[in-house]
Parts: sequence; C-alpha cells; structure tokens
Amino acid sequence: MTSHNNQKKAAIINDFTGFGRCSIAVALPILSAMKIQCCPLPTAIFSNHTGFPSCAWTDYTDHMAPYMAQWEKLGLEFQAISTGFLGSDAQIDLVKQFLTTFKGPDTIAVIDPVMGDYGSLYATYTPALAERMGELVRFADILTPNLTEACILTGRAFCPAPSEAELTAMCDTLSDLGPGKIVISGLELGAELGNFVYERGKTPRLLTQPKVGDYRSGTGDVFSAILTGDAVNGAAFADSVEHAAAFVAKAIQRSIELEIPLTDGIAFEELLGELVPGGPAMNSSKGAIDL
Repeated sequence: MTSHNNQKKAAIINDFTGFGRCSIAVALPILSAMKIQCCPLPTAIFSNHTGFPSCAWTDYTDHMAPYMAQWEKLGLEFQAISTGFLGSDAQIDLVKQFLTTFKGPDTIAVIDPVMGDYGSLYATYTPALAERMGELVRFADILTPNLTEACILTGRAFCPAPSEAELTAMCDTLSDLGPGKIVISGLELGAELGNFVYERGKTPRLLTQPKVGDYRSGTGDVFSAILTGDAVNGAAFADSVEHAAAFVAKAIQRSIELEIPLTDGIAFEELLGELVPGGPAMNSSKGAIDL
C-alpha cells in the first residue's frame, strides 16, 4: 500500500496572503528549508495583508471541511500542526475537528492564539470569539501568545510591564489547561525585546536581545514557523526560542539594509540558507546571531 508519510510533515492552518510576507506564505518556505514538508490548510486567501489600505480576499471557511476530508482519506499523518489567525466561531470548530482527527500521540500542536496586541483585541475579534480561542489551548503542546493574548486567555487585566512572577503565574494558569511549553513573546523592555520561556517542571527564563528597527508584519509568523520546525527536528525549547528570535532580528536588519517598506514584512528569503539543518552555525549564546 502507498504511504504518504515517509517524510516529516507539518500542517499549517492559517490564511494565505499573496503579498506582505505573513502566514502560510512565510511558513511554507521556512519549513521547507528546515527539511519538513509544509501542508497548508488555508482559512482565507488575501491579495495582500490587511495592513495595506485595501485588499482583495476570499473566505475559505466553506471549503475547509471537504479539504480536511480528503487529507483523512489519504491517511496523512503530521509531526506538527500549527494554527494562526482564525476569524470566526466556525473556523475554531473546524480547527478543533482537525486537531481531534489528525493529532496523534507524537504530533506536536503549536497554537498561536492570534487575537490582539498592545492591550486590545484586533478589530475583527469580539470578546466572545476571544473566549472561544481558549478552547484550542487544551490541544496545545506549545503555546505562543503575546502579552495581550496571555492576559486575555487568563482573564487578567492588561499590564504592559508585568513582573517575572506575574508572567510565571499566567503561564501556570495556561499550562494547567494543557500546554507544557509556553513562550510569551515580544515583551517590550525599553531598548530590548524579551521572550518569557516556560516549560512545565523547569525554572522559567526571560530571554532578551536588543530591539532592531520598527514593527513589521509577519514577524510572529516567522517566529512561529521556526519554533514549529525546531520542535519537529528535536531542538530544545529554550534554544528554539533563541534561534527564532535571533533569526527574526537578523532578517529585520537585512530588511532595513534593503530599504524594504515596513508593510512588506521582513526579507527572510535572504537568510533561508541559515535555517537548513547543518547550515551556517548561529551564535545564540547571547540571544543574537553574528551580523
């Protein structure tokens, strides 16, 4: 019998955006460079991301169930399942169905609960939909909220400068729901950015590095894709967070050099070779890589 499972595979449930370097368009080349077959399940298709003045887009919700049914018919098995932005109750139900169907005992679920930033929900999100996002946390092996999302998921008021004890308390609450590994990403620390790394049974760590440039679209998608690839390839979680943060910083620096507009994301293509297993070594001992 033909098997379609002779190579490592990751399912990526997110929107597909033709221009702007985010979501599936980011995950696909990054995971491929990391020698993992990327299998996208689109939630919507955009001409360009919503940070531009306008875009053309198509909701893919009605097509997701038959798409998933064909994958089940093929007997596909995944080493990882990664989820990103979801736009409706129906999509959350479909993702729960996908995780129930395809998450095997050795499948790593990476849940990025994309809901808001800077203390507020995104315009497309309601409090009710944000509450439903919490239903996906129980499926997560790795959870990657930013600070706003961590506060929403734990029912806490947003605080822009939480203590490490407060961050640990939030992670304890989230871990009790399911995930053994959590990173609260993109913490603003003056001239530095921080990632708070929590692993059940280990002492939490705050990893920091110098802030590079201004906010750009898609950085979280690059970060999540590298975490997913590293998890499949067996990297230690804290090392993976350092790896992902350092790569993003270097790609931002390269984007500045190329005068890439902020809306156009980060020029990670220039550095993809560094993600190939056995490729150029990255110096992550200080949370950064040599430029």
